[in-house]
Amino acid sequence: MNLKDFAAHHGMKIMSHPSVMRFMQDDKVMQAMMSAITLPARASNAISEHTNRFAHAMSFATEQEVRDLRRTVRSLEDQLAEIKQEMEQSRAKADAK
Repeated sequence: MNLKDFAAHHGMKIMSHPSVMRFMQDDKVMQAMMSAITLPARASNAISEHTNRFAHAMSFATEQEVRDLRRTVRSLEDQLAEIKQEMEQSRAKADAK
């Protein structure tokens, strides 16, 4: 039995104990558990928001802005390649006549 299975087995054993079940049914405990579960996501969002505000205040490009710019450049490069190909085809047709 590996550590994960061992922890899961004993965790389920503890959770099924009547006193733990009563404790877990308390509204305050449930609210605290939900807050603990959502804390990492909330912290990450707050850090990202502060980072973006700082970047804008310092006139830095954010990661999302750089991604958007790269996507735009790639799109423009694709369009340019298509236009060049169309021009070459038009020249080839004109030379053939």
